[in-house]
Amino acid sequence: QVQPVESGGGSVQAGGSLRLSCAASGYRSSMKCMGWFRQSPGKEREGVAAIVIDGSSAQYADSVKGRFTIAQDNAKNTVYLQMNSLKPEDAAMYYCAIAYTSYCDAGTWHERNLYNYWGQGTQVTVSS
Repeated sequence: QVQPVESGGGSVQAGGSLRLSCAASGYRSSMKCMGWFRQSPGKEREGVAAIVIDGSSAQYADSVKGRFTIAQDNAKNTVYLQMNSLKPEDAAMYYCAIAYTSYCDAGTWHERNLYNYWGQGTQVTVSS
């Protein structure tokens, strides 16, 4: 059973930074893409960033470009989301997701049904 496990959430003041981690079990050779999504109360889950496994292609939501960076550590089967210059509107539950059956590209990375497995989420709180 594949289970992404997120960590690294917490509370910061606006302008601060956090780094989220997503550790993925399972066969890395079968993984196509890993993504980060977020959801705040009353809103739909939205894509934040995604990266092609063992590739360099990364995609970002316009709202986080220039502030967030997604990166992978192949040896650890882990994907990170470095979040800088955090804003109160970045506060949400952040979820990691893994796609096994489809690659992600600029047109599809944000589609939730692209991903086969989801983590339980890690909470990010940003105070003004």
